Amino acid sequence: MSIEIPEGLTELLQRFTVEVLRNQPGDLLEFALQYFTQLKDSETTGTAFGNDQNSATRPSGKAVNFIDEAMQIDSENEEESDEEEFIAPVMSRFIRRASVCAEAFNPDEDEEDKEQRVTHPKTDEQRQRLQEACRDILLFKNLDPEQFSQVLDAMFEKFLDVGEHIIDEDDDGDNFYVIERGTFDIYMRVDGVEKTVGAYDNKGSFGELALMYNTPRAATIISTSPGALWCLDRLTFRRIIVKNNALKRRLYEEFIESLPLLTSLELSERMKVVDVLSSRAFCDGEQIISQGDLADCFYIVESGQVRITMKRTRTKKDQEDVDIATCSRGQYFGELALVTNKPRAASAYAVGSVKCLVMDVQAFERLLGPCMDIMKRNIANYEEQLVTLFECSTTDIEEINP
Repeated sequence: MSIEIPEGLTELLQRFTVEVLRNQPGDLLEFALQYFTQLKDSETTGTAFGNDQNSATRPSGKAVNFIDEAMQIDSENEEESDEEEFIAPVMSRFIRRASVCAEAFNPDEDEEDKEQRVTHPKTDEQRQRLQEACRDILLFKNLDPEQFSQVLDAMFEKFLDVGEHIIDEDDDGDNFYVIERGTFDIYMRVDGVEKTVGAYDNKGSFGELALMYNTPRAATIISTSPGALWCLDRLTFRRIIVKNNALKRRLYEEFIESLPLLTSLELSERMKVVDVLSSRAFCDGEQIISQGDLADCFYIVESGQVRITMKRTRTKKDQEDVDIATCSRGQYFGELALVTNKPRAASAYAVGSVKCLVMDVQAFERLLGPCMDIMKRNIANYEEQLVTLFECSTTDIEEINP
């Protein structure tokens, strides 16, 4: 059955989504009611809304601390921590969006043949500095080597003096920026007054939100020291980053829905899990986790097999690795060290080529609470297996998925 999407629906939902991301409302339904009511009123009266006369009280939300948070959060996603008025998007923004950010983006369309690839030549020294700056950028984590190489080719270097404006609030999005060095202040207009809402200090990235959602810049960023940025143009960003993330999300959604572990999660909770997953590839024999290490990640096997081993003491000076189990597609491991807050009780090795979906410890604790009881119930099963096999104490809890 073919369903036709009403004209303007995509743009309307994109703009609403951006306002939700910017304001982080505590009551989403109340926020949506205020947003669309003001939007309708502005169209009826023909006046721009979001001014002092038409503004409504914004629901309290969670503040974002840009200084303390790792700088992977877009600078266009921040808000003041104090209570303030809800400022709906100014109507004139929607009218003037018919500029560089106006085109819709369909990740299923192959844009690679439509747009010529952008390449900025670099010396070996420049490329090495660029790779170091991009190493921890979240948006680049899931790119394959060819895509990542194309991104590096397309990026160009920009040197800055003190007081330079990199982006200005309400402007169209032109580039995505990765900080190599330098300090930057983030400003937003609140009740007509520009206030500092955060800062970057020699690391991080910003500017992706306007490119991903076709919206104006939501903040102003000004350099407070001499610095250097690496810039990625809008077309390359959308062709590679946005498309890759959209396809990755669709693939992960289908995979996550098939996992028995996550059936207890609501749909919205599973979508949050999808957002924080990253993919890692391991070659044959490569060690994924090591017995005795501190736990930092939770793993789900996407493809291939993972061999779980545990050290057994034969004599006081002699230990041997004993195979405990093999995990295949859809099975998980590494969760019990996170649940019990103990070191890894086993090691894991790739058998052939392996791909795993990985979730860090912070996301695990935040998102998989509803699954925790299931994982804790598995502890008893693991204890019985290990006691039988090793005649060891109950502290030797293995990290396997039977």
